[in-house]
Amino acid sequence: MTTMRPFAAWLTVALFLLFGSAWVGNVSSPLAALLLFAWLFLVIVWVAFGVVHEAEELADMLGEPLGTLVLTLSIVIIEVVLISAVMLGSSGSSTLARDTMYAVLMIVLNGVVGLGLLLGGFRHYEQSYNLKGASAYLSVIIPLTIIALVLPDFTTSTSDGSLAPPQAFAFSLLTIALYGVFLWLQTGRHRGYFVTTDEQPMDAEDMAHQQSATIDKKKRLLHFGLLLLNILPIVILSKSLAKILDYGIAVTGAPKALGGIIIAILVFAPEGISALIAARADRLTRAINLCLGSVASTLGLTVPAVLAISLYTGQSVLLGVPPSSIVMLMATLILSAMTFSNTRTTMLEGAVHLSLFAVFIVLVFSP
Repeated sequence: MTTMRPFAAWLTVALFLLFGSAWVGNVSSPLAALLLFAWLFLVIVWVAFGVVHEAEELADMLGEPLGTLVLTLSIVIIEVVLISAVMLGSSGSSTLARDTMYAVLMIVLNGVVGLGLLLGGFRHYEQSYNLKGASAYLSVIIPLTIIALVLPDFTTSTSDGSLAPPQAFAFSLLTIALYGVFLWLQTGRHRGYFVTTDEQPMDAEDMAHQQSATIDKKKRLLHFGLLLLNILPIVILSKSLAKILDYGIAVTGAPKALGGIIIAILVFAPEGISALIAARADRLTRAINLCLGSVASTLGLTVPAVLAISLYTGQSVLLGVPPSSIVMLMATLILSAMTFSNTRTTMLEGAVHLSLFAVFIVLVFSP
């Protein structure tokens, strides 16, 4: 299975490099577009599971929180590549980054978190986790969400939910700086916030000594190489998938927000499944690290990437969400802060998060 994934992916890459221009450039039949989209979608999802597998192998070697960080960054890199491919390949994608980030927040913070707490609570009644880690994530997620998705609607430099160039430049630097400080603290002096409360985090010297003594460097390099081998086909195929997705939404008249939802599902399905498995196994700290870590990474990396593309190409990027989405964002952030204000969770918190997720789905098709 480990070798089949990259083989199938690179075979698809070879076929699309040889014939992709003719297939994608001359798509005039909805059925042909659907078949091409299904092919690419399934291959990318399958290979994304390979990315998760290799990242988890590295996670076991590196320990927490470095292991979870490798996984979340690998997944978010795929997301940024997909969004960038659509932005660079189409002139009608000014809202895609906004829609994808908003979809990630709703799917992860309400859908995955809700289902995870529901499954975990049903099996274990109550679950405990490291409250300090969840609080640290939320302290970064809340301001980045407001800056990226809410504030652009209220600035006076522009009137369409976009950012003026000075704002885009300043906010990109601010986002990178805040996320960088968080990563530094997560992997350094506050590493203990992101492991289970009964785990004693090692200091940097002890960890380095243990890793050099117990981990085969060649094995780490092997898994890192396989990680890249699985990521690269997704990067190459993303442009073709973006064109077909753009065509499909235009032909069917589907809501434009559906494109962001599809990319969010495509990218975070493997990581979401890993989080649900961890929650059901009563490893709630790991599940929270995966969920909140993916949201923080999405905001911390996607915003600077899309704003950089906007400044480079001159293409307008609309980041401010509609009023109904602002209400949903505020409700989600407040609910998340309440859910992770106690050291134990139950099924009730999961049910409430899932109710917000249901509202989100309804609003996509009936705004």
